[in-house]
Amino acid sequence: MTNGAVGQGRRRQAASRRGRKAAEDPKTSFISVRCTAQERTAIDASATKAGLSIGAYLRVLALGSAGPRAVRRPPIERKELARILGHLGKVGSNLNQLAHAFNQSGRTPALSELVTMREQVMELRDALMKALGRDY
Repeated sequence: MTNGAVGQGRRRQAASRRGRKAAEDPKTSFISVRCTAQERTAIDASATKAGLSIGAYLRVLALGSAGPRAVRRPPIERKELARILGHLGKVGSNLNQLAHAFNQSGRTPALSELVTMREQVMELRDALMKALGRDY
């Protein structure tokens, strides 16, 4: 290799936008703010409660709008998710009991048992969607 040949012919490609259209007014300016660990925790909690990223949350406070391309995160209800986890354990236990009974006797579950399990799974799905902020 000769001097100066390193890096020739290689062009840096722009980062992929993953199928998104380019922003008409891209955010090119960066603001850095110093805060204490307690302040950062409070800002994180407030942004999470609002269902926004920290940047979008701070834009709402400063400008009144998060912007059209703001990252919105649904607030997650921890109590609701813990309740769903408990119900999921019950459904799993029921399924395990049915599989055990089938393996022992070769008997298929009764239709009423299958209907009950289906209803429980649908309730879990609905509760999970609600906890994730995706009511329909």
